[in-house]
Amino acid sequence: MSNSMVAKRYASALLQIAKEQQLLGVIEEELRVVKEVIQYTPELRAVLKSSRLTIEKKKEVVKQAFATVNPYVLNTLLLLIDRHRTNEIVEVANQFIELANEEMGIAEAKVYSTRALTDEEREALSAVFAAKVGKSSLKIENIVDSDLLGGLKLRIGNRIYDGSLRGKLERLERKLLG
Repeated sequence: MSNSMVAKRYASALLQIAKEQQLLGVIEEELRVVKEVIQYTPELRAVLKSSRLTIEKKKEVVKQAFATVNPYVLNTLLLLIDRHRTNEIVEVANQFIELANEEMGIAEAKVYSTRALTDEEREALSAVFAAKVGKSSLKIENIVDSDLLGGLKLRIGNRIYDGSLRGKLERLERKLLG
Protein backbone atom coordinates (compact mmCIF):
# COMPACT_ATOMS: atom_id res chain seq x y z
CA MET A 1 0.00 0.00 0.00
CA SER A 2 1.41 3.39 -0.94
CA ASN A 3 2.32 5.90 1.73
CA SER A 4 -0.28 8.43 0.60
CA MET A 5 -3.01 5.80 0.91
CA VAL A 6 -1.92 5.08 4.48
CA ALA A 7 -1.87 8.78 5.31
CA LYS A 8 -5.31 9.24 3.77
CA ARG A 9 -6.73 6.44 5.93
CA TYR A 10 -5.42 8.00 9.14
CA ALA A 11 -6.63 11.44 8.01
CA SER A 12 -10.08 10.05 7.15
CA ALA A 13 -10.40 8.38 10.55
CA LEU A 14 -9.40 11.61 12.30
CA LEU A 15 -11.83 13.54 10.11
CA GLN A 16 -14.71 11.29 11.21
CA ILE A 17 -13.86 11.90 14.87
CA ALA A 18 -13.51 15.65 14.28
CA LYS A 19 -16.94 15.79 12.60
CA GLU A 20 -18.59 13.72 15.35
CA GLN A 21 -17.09 15.94 18.07
CA GLN A 22 -17.69 19.13 16.05
CA LEU A 23 -14.00 20.03 16.22
CA LEU A 24 -13.20 20.16 12.53
CA GLY A 25 -11.76 23.70 12.49
CA VAL A 26 -9.85 23.25 15.76
CA ILE A 27 -8.19 19.99 14.73
CA GLU A 28 -7.39 21.37 11.29
CA GLU A 29 -5.58 24.38 12.79
CA GLU A 30 -3.72 22.20 15.29
CA LEU A 31 -2.58 19.84 12.53
CA ARG A 32 -1.26 22.84 10.61
CA VAL A 33 0.83 23.73 13.67
CA VAL A 34 2.03 20.12 14.12
CA LYS A 35 3.00 19.96 10.44
CA GLU A 36 4.90 23.24 10.64
CA VAL A 37 6.72 22.27 13.85
CA ILE A 38 7.82 18.94 12.39
CA GLN A 39 8.85 20.47 9.06
CA TYR A 40 10.88 23.30 10.60
CA THR A 41 12.39 21.51 13.62
CA PRO A 42 15.18 19.22 12.42
CA GLU A 43 15.88 18.09 15.99
CA LEU A 44 12.34 16.72 16.38
CA ARG A 45 12.53 14.98 13.00
CA ALA A 46 15.85 13.41 14.08
CA VAL A 47 14.28 12.13 17.30
CA LEU A 48 11.32 10.63 15.43
CA LYS A 49 13.59 8.93 12.86
CA SER A 50 16.14 7.68 15.37
CA SER A 51 16.45 3.91 15.62
CA ARG A 52 18.33 4.24 18.92
CA LEU A 53 15.37 5.63 20.83
CA THR A 54 12.58 3.40 22.04
CA ILE A 55 8.98 3.99 20.98
CA GLU A 56 8.18 5.02 24.56
CA LYS A 57 10.92 7.69 24.52
CA LYS A 58 9.68 9.05 21.18
CA LYS A 59 6.13 9.17 22.53
CA GLU A 60 7.35 11.04 25.62
CA VAL A 61 9.09 13.65 23.41
CA VAL A 62 5.95 14.09 21.29
CA LYS A 63 3.75 14.40 24.40
CA GLN A 64 6.01 17.19 25.70
CA ALA A 65 6.30 18.94 22.33
CA PHE A 66 2.54 18.89 21.68
CA ALA A 67 1.17 19.02 25.22
CA THR A 68 -1.43 21.68 24.37
CA VAL A 69 -2.99 20.06 21.29
CA ASN A 70 -6.36 18.34 21.24
CA PRO A 71 -6.25 14.78 22.65
CA TYR A 72 -7.46 13.38 19.30
CA VAL A 73 -4.50 14.96 17.50
CA LEU A 74 -2.06 13.77 20.17
CA ASN A 75 -3.49 10.25 20.10
CA THR A 76 -3.15 10.15 16.31
CA LEU A 77 0.51 11.17 16.61
CA LEU A 78 1.13 8.53 19.28
CA LEU A 79 -0.59 5.90 17.14
CA LEU A 80 1.62 6.79 14.18
CA ILE A 81 4.67 6.35 16.42
CA ASP A 82 3.38 2.99 17.70
CA ARG A 83 2.91 1.76 14.15
CA HIS A 84 6.36 3.01 12.98
CA ARG A 85 4.78 5.57 10.67
CA THR A 86 6.46 8.76 11.93
CA ASN A 87 7.50 9.60 8.37
CA GLU A 88 3.76 9.90 7.57
CA ILE A 89 2.88 12.61 10.12
CA VAL A 90 3.23 15.54 7.72
CA GLU A 91 1.34 13.72 4.97
CA VAL A 92 -1.47 12.78 7.40
CA ALA A 93 -1.72 16.48 8.30
CA ASN A 94 -1.79 17.45 4.59
CA GLN A 95 -4.47 14.88 3.82
CA PHE A 96 -6.57 15.94 6.81
CA ILE A 97 -6.35 19.61 5.84
CA GLU A 98 -7.41 18.75 2.30
CA LEU A 99 -10.34 16.60 3.50
CA ALA A 100 -11.42 19.19 6.09
CA ASN A 101 -11.34 21.99 3.52
CA GLU A 102 -13.44 19.86 1.18
CA GLU A 103 -15.90 19.18 4.00
CA MET A 104 -16.16 22.88 4.92
CA GLY A 105 -16.34 24.07 1.29
CA ILE A 106 -13.05 25.94 1.48
CA ALA A 107 -10.29 26.12 -1.13
CA GLU A 108 -6.70 27.09 -0.42
CA ALA A 109 -5.35 29.95 -2.50
CA LYS A 110 -1.97 31.58 -2.90
CA VAL A 111 -2.19 35.24 -3.82
CA TYR A 112 0.93 36.93 -5.15
CA SER A 113 0.85 40.71 -4.81
CA THR A 114 3.25 43.65 -4.70
CA ARG A 115 2.26 44.42 -1.09
CA ALA A 116 0.47 42.72 1.80
CA LEU A 117 -3.30 42.53 1.27
CA THR A 118 -5.70 44.17 3.68
CA ASP A 119 -8.47 42.14 5.33
CA GLU A 120 -11.05 43.81 3.08
CA GLU A 121 -9.07 42.87 -0.04
CA ARG A 122 -8.75 39.28 1.18
CA GLU A 123 -12.52 39.07 1.77
CA ALA A 124 -13.28 40.57 -1.66
CA LEU A 125 -10.92 38.12 -3.40
CA SER A 126 -12.40 35.24 -1.42
CA ALA A 127 -15.95 36.20 -2.37
CA VAL A 128 -15.20 36.57 -6.09
CA PHE A 129 -12.89 33.61 -6.66
CA ALA A 130 -14.57 31.11 -4.31
CA ALA A 131 -17.65 31.28 -6.52
CA LYS A 132 -15.51 30.64 -9.62
CA VAL A 133 -14.16 27.38 -8.18
CA GLY A 134 -17.44 26.28 -6.62
CA LYS A 135 -16.47 26.78 -2.96
CA SER A 136 -17.98 28.85 -0.18
CA SER A 137 -14.75 30.67 0.70
CA LEU A 138 -10.99 30.76 0.20
CA LYS A 139 -8.21 30.39 2.75
CA ILE A 140 -5.73 32.90 1.37
CA GLU A 141 -1.97 32.77 1.78
CA ASN A 142 -0.62 36.15 0.70
CA ILE A 143 2.87 36.12 -0.83
CA VAL A 144 4.49 39.49 -1.46
CA ASP A 145 6.31 39.23 -4.79
CA SER A 146 8.59 42.14 -5.64
CA ASP A 147 8.94 40.87 -9.23
CA LEU A 148 5.32 41.80 -9.96
CA LEU A 149 4.96 45.23 -11.52
CA GLY A 150 1.37 45.57 -10.31
CA GLY A 151 -1.86 43.64 -9.99
CA LEU A 152 -2.35 40.15 -8.56
CA LYS A 153 -1.65 36.56 -9.42
CA LEU A 154 -3.87 33.94 -7.79
CA ARG A 155 -3.32 30.17 -7.60
CA ILE A 156 -6.16 27.89 -6.47
CA GLY A 157 -5.21 24.23 -6.79
CA ASN A 158 -3.94 23.85 -10.33
CA ARG A 159 -5.72 26.96 -11.63
CA ILE A 160 -3.85 30.24 -12.04
CA TYR A 161 -5.59 33.57 -12.48
CA ASP A 162 -3.07 36.13 -13.68
CA GLY A 163 -4.22 39.70 -13.24
CA SER A 164 -0.68 41.05 -12.92
CA LEU A 165 0.57 43.85 -15.10
CA ARG A 166 3.35 41.62 -16.45
CA GLY A 167 0.78 38.93 -17.36
CA LYS A 168 -1.41 41.48 -19.15
CA LEU A 169 1.59 42.82 -21.08
CA GLU A 170 2.65 39.29 -22.09
CA ARG A 171 -0.89 38.49 -23.30
CA LEU A 172 -0.97 41.75 -25.27
CA GLU A 173 2.43 40.95 -26.81
CA ARG A 174 1.25 37.45 -27.87
CA LYS A 175 -1.92 38.95 -29.33
CA LEU A 176 0.03 41.55 -31.33
CA LEU A 177 2.62 39.05 -32.58
CA GLY A 178 0.14 36.20 -33.21
